[in-house]
Amino acid sequence: MQEDYEWVQAVLAGDKQAYAHIINKYKNPLYGTILRMTKNPHDAQDLVQEAFIKVYEQLEKYNQTGSFSGWLYRVAINHCMDEFRKKRYQMKQVEMDSVHDVNAEHPEVVFMKKEKSRQLERLIGTLPEDERLIILLRYINELSYDAISDLVGVPLSTVRNKLHRAKRKMRKMVKREGGDFYELSNCR
Repeated sequence: MQEDYEWVQAVLAGDKQAYAHIINKYKNPLYGTILRMTKNPHDAQDLVQEAFIKVYEQLEKYNQTGSFSGWLYRVAINHCMDEFRKKRYQMKQVEMDSVHDVNAEHPEVVFMKKEKSRQLERLIGTLPEDERLIILLRYINELSYDAISDLVGVPLSTVRNKLHRAKRKMRKMVKREGGDFYELSNCR
């Protein structure tokens, strides 16, 4: 995006205030991704702050050929993965509120949406780390398969296979529990 490129150029030229624009634009989506990886709001906040520091320190390495957001996510996720490996990070289950505020008037509709969100968060939390990351990047951050492939550093076919396997595992778990999750059968 041209705006990102201009901000990066301004930061590299010494305008530290321009970095605030980058942080404001990406802090919420990055926090959402990292929160889903860690399942712990406090850890996610710390990792987001550390990731933005890493991005700032490595900004001159951004070659401006690919998208800035893809590069930023790559740096942030690599940082998180390093931290997970260092600390042998234990994933924790945390009740997560719905990502989007629900404006429905009827309490039953609100309740059903929250329950569905909790169920999906629980299902994603059962996946292995690599599959969980790819699911989050695809469906929460809405990245393309190519972007995920570049970001995670695996071939495109591996991204497709991991997505397919992850969705199949979640569908089996829902079936085994006697439930139904219509969205899992229709997500692409």
